[in-house]
Amino acid sequence: MRERLLVGGALVAAAVATLCVGTPFVSPVRLADALTGSGLEHALVVQVRAPRLALGLLAGAALGVAGLLLQESLRNPLAVPELLGVSGGAAAAVGACVVWALPVPGAPLVPALAGGVTGGLLTLLAVRGAVGPAAALLTGAAVSAGMQALLLVAVSMSDSREQGVLFRYLLGSLTGTTWSTAVAAVPGLLAALPLAVLAVPALGVLRLGDETAEAVGLRAGPARVAVLAIACVLVAAVVGPTGPIAWVGLLAPALARRFRSDSRARLGWSAAFGALVVAVADLVARTLLYPVELPVGGLTAVVAVVVGLALLRRRRAEALG
Repeated sequence: MRERLLVGGALVAAAVATLCVGTPFVSPVRLADALTGSGLEHALVVQVRAPRLALGLLAGAALGVAGLLLQESLRNPLAVPELLGVSGGAAAAVGACVVWALPVPGAPLVPALAGGVTGGLLTLLAVRGAVGPAAALLTGAAVSAGMQALLLVAVSMSDSREQGVLFRYLLGSLTGTTWSTAVAAVPGLLAALPLAVLAVPALGVLRLGDETAEAVGLRAGPARVAVLAIACVLVAAVVGPTGPIAWVGLLAPALARRFRSDSRARLGWSAAFGALVVAVADLVARTLLYPVELPVGGLTAVVAVVVGLALLRRRRAEALG
């Protein structure tokens, strides 16, 4: 109970800070009036900061859950959504639309979703022939590398102004978020999150190994592909409006494992910590060097490097011990 209160309090504090901190500053005492009243503060809080907060929370929760699904099904705490090909596919599609000025309606959201789904499908098709979790992870990494190569080709063909737009999007950013942008991520999340909850029993069996899964009647290969498909939908739903916010899928499950709980509870912890990580990172990104706004994905990647090194050191110590 104490842990829930702490995490819940941290989420509330991050939300209030996001709505209040900035130029101009809105006092927490006046926040309720700003939300329900009118005038400059109302427009600033409701139309600028609130949709940005909502999208950040949704994106963080989705990436946290996707990371846990990957790590549990592949039995690797370093497995991340960036190795699904979804983020790379979305980025490559947006880059192509910007460079060649393709008249795609709803850009960059629609091409990002299409590219993310395409990258995820390529990974799923390739994984069908893979044997074991390590092979599946390497297959996803190969697809991601191919998508990154396509993206580099697109960036190399763009001019300086286009490169600035692509750079900000590809590092993950919540700049310019509107309510329509935030709402666009909801349908995919509504479809995938219930499936993630239903997949929890399969995750518990896959974590015991393929042979044990086969012994209890669960076909490990198809089950793993199904879990990866759910993770693909979660990532594709948020990469479109936010860009690839890197390594939240590593940070959130790593924090969730600090609490000894069953898989279903760990899913909720991963969503909560993912939302908290993105909300705090976005607050720092837009205030640390104001008026310059840092990319959210850059900050989360820096923190994830430290966490990843700590995990590698811990796994090496466990192997030697």
